[in-house]
Amino acid sequence: MDPVAALKLIALSLERAAAPTQKVRAFRRAAAVLAELPAGELETRLTGGTLEELPGIGASTARAITQAAAGAEPDYLTDLLAAQPPELEGGSPLREALRGDCHTHSTWSDGGSPIREMAEAAIALGHSWMAVTDHSPRLRIANGLSAERLEQQLAEVAELNEALAPFRVLTGIEVDVLLDGALDQSEELLSRLDVVVASVHSKLAMPAAEMTERLLTAVANPHVDVLGHCTGRLVGAKKRPESRFDAGAVFSACAEHGVAVEINSRPERLDPPRRLLAQARDLGCRFAIDSDAHAPGQLHWLPRGCARAQECGIGPDRVINTLDADAFLDRPRTP
Repeated sequence: MDPVAALKLIALSLERAAAPTQKVRAFRRAAAVLAELPAGELETRLTGGTLEELPGIGASTARAITQAAAGAEPDYLTDLLAAQPPELEGGSPLREALRGDCHTHSTWSDGGSPIREMAEAAIALGHSWMAVTDHSPRLRIANGLSAERLEQQLAEVAELNEALAPFRVLTGIEVDVLLDGALDQSEELLSRLDVVVASVHSKLAMPAAEMTERLLTAVANPHVDVLGHCTGRLVGAKKRPESRFDAGAVFSACAEHGVAVEINSRPERLDPPRRLLAQARDLGCRFAIDSDAHAPGQLHWLPRGCARAQECGIGPDRVINTLDADAFLDRPRTP
């Protein structure tokens, strides 16, 4: 087994398991160090037992490299694959119908990998497109993009699309919904993006009437394509209750304005809950099943969202990222 490929696969598997970032970075850093070695140096260090003298190579990564170089699957990788949750194996008709992902992050904001690495992981999954939707300026904790930095990202995406064709990286943003429902980026820049995911990240416990008006204002903005993780709940080890709002009014507005309701596949979000998914379905909404991935391995979380959609009777015809890139960009805004 190629040692560089083994280290990258371990990193990917750690990301799928939502492992701590430092563990993932250790294996990705070791893979990068190994890839830069001159021809023959790896063999020399394996023979001499000097792998750990290399910067970025520790005991765990050295053991994985040694086992892979000997033609075996590293124990670390075997254990990770054995512990892989069965729901991430995919294979459902809805998962197989997905062509892209409307919500991903990169190192431009709070993601762990460059856009190219995210795109290459999406290609490996069989996708034909991916929207990069890094955070907007006011979310400083997530290194949100100023207008100037977003312009720079657009230039990078244009270059990547030439290099990765026919795969498409769609331009986008996860724009923060401000307290009055306005969006945290200029209208001019929003108008130039392929995908705008509007999400609430602050004051999630505001009174229901005020949150309803906040969401209604955001959904009515003609640049918004997707309403992201609408309740803001967290269901993992760190819990957070749902935001309170008039779901009937908000989902009706989504249907009216052609804004897809996101089915967020992150294991700590799984947002919205099933009762609200069913309500949005009955009100005629379309949906976007998104990974909200902040690392390549997290793109594999999509089967969770697909399972929730199927449980609520939501088929491929109601999911906008079952379309290829051209059809996605040309889709009608109303059901």
